Amino acid sequence: MKFISTRGGEKVTGAQAIVKGLSDNGGLFVPEKFPQVSAEELDEMIGMSYPERAAKVLYKFLDDYDEKELLSACEAAYAKFEGDDPAPLVKIKDGVYVLELFHGPTCAFKDMALTVLPYLLRKGCDICGVEEQILVLVATSGDTGKAALEGFKDAKGIKIMVFYPDDGVSSMQKLQMCTQEGKNVNVVAVKGNFDDCQTAVKNIFNSEECAAALKEHGTLLSSANSINFGRLAPQIAYYFSAYLDLVSSEQIEMGQEIDFCVPTGNFGNILAAYYAKRMGLPVRRLHCASNMNNILTDFLAKGKYDVHREFYKTMSPSMDILVSSNLERLLFEVSGRDFKLTAERMKKLKEDGVYEITEEERKAIAEIFDGGFADEDEVVETVYDLFCDTGYTMDTHTGCAMKVANDWAHKNKKDTTKMVVVSTANPYKFPQDVLYAVTGNDVRDSFKGIKRLHAATAMAVPKSLATLRDKPIIFKTTVTRDKMFDEVLKFVK
Repeated sequence: MKFISTRGGEKVTGAQAIVKGLSDNGGLFVPEKFPQVSAEELDEMIGMSYPERAAKVLYKFLDDYDEKELLSACEAAYAKFEGDDPAPLVKIKDGVYVLELFHGPTCAFKDMALTVLPYLLRKGCDICGVEEQILVLVATSGDTGKAALEGFKDAKGIKIMVFYPDDGVSSMQKLQMCTQEGKNVNVVAVKGNFDDCQTAVKNIFNSEECAAALKEHGTLLSSANSINFGRLAPQIAYYFSAYLDLVSSEQIEMGQEIDFCVPTGNFGNILAAYYAKRMGLPVRRLHCASNMNNILTDFLAKGKYDVHREFYKTMSPSMDILVSSNLERLLFEVSGRDFKLTAERMKKLKEDGVYEITEEERKAIAEIFDGGFADEDEVVETVYDLFCDTGYTMDTHTGCAMKVANDWAHKNKKDTTKMVVVSTANPYKFPQDVLYAVTGNDVRDSFKGIKRLHAATAMAVPKSLATLRDKPIIFKTTVTRDKMFDEVLKFVK
């Protein structure tokens, strides 16, 4: 399997795509063609464990890796998760299910990929004959940072550096990152929002001057954001697993189509579902759920992407994003894989903050995708209503998705297609907001929030969050966007 850039000019192996992260011209790597999973293969996967299913999907794309080693890596990665199933499917009510992706080491869905990525990157370096030190550079809106830090800590030949928006993540997310242990890790706050962090990191990747400066220190850049196909590929697996769990529990018959509703910020999570559909998974529609930063909702409806709009800090901070990087991969597909047009649109986005697609392209997207959003009051009401009706507690990001799923059901009352709502974080990662939604009580301290939320819901508190209070703050640096590369150089020297 070869990979090409959304902006043309390169064709590389899977290992090369993962080691590089971004193509030389700033494009994102995509498979040259979509591998197919046959009906017979789906039948075989029903009896498999989650690591076996994940390895099966990964090998479809990464055939330059050893299949048995992929399985061993997946087994080792998912052994770090709590419980027997890394991605359990929970029935909420007739026709509606929640796919829980928060049982990993950092209590967020990013663990599903970032526990596997260190193996993919290290092995990729070996396959490609890379001897330089690798610097994994990450921009995070909250969850990717901690999951990447935990996944890569003390990894041989690899350093990891995470930038996060100061005051743009939850207090629990900030604590998780700033108390991170490991000899090869660094965490820096940036004055601004996530888009500022992400743009600056992309500029570092695309700068020949930065590359030359790092080369002097024997260092190559790679990425753990979902712009790296090695981050995206493991996410495809849990859509297959959710479908197979519905079949094995006799909720659906093999071949029956289902819908997914996905809380979306950078578009990577829902893009993985789209890739699963392109591989042959019986998916009917993908519902893209946003918070008040509903730029994707407007784009899906109108075909115009315009970042000139108010930016909101919300109770679902991992979705507080205006520039959704992975949308580029979808644009590439619906344009007929026109790399010149994709490059032009990304240039317009960078220079003008806006681009438009054709009406034909918008209709092609609308055959699969639709969008909706939830404002802050609607998130609170949705979390509260589900808790009252079923006793199930969800975090605020999942609350956005559940609201959009409910809206779809209300508008399409005769629709009997099963709906899987993707849950991206443990409620205890956002204890104050979830506590307020469930009980109406407002507390400032995160750990008081955890205590009171536990009293209200009886949900088990993850050990990794419960012990945070006693950990020392290791990282305290805050910089402006223009000083980020200075911090990178300090770290690699």
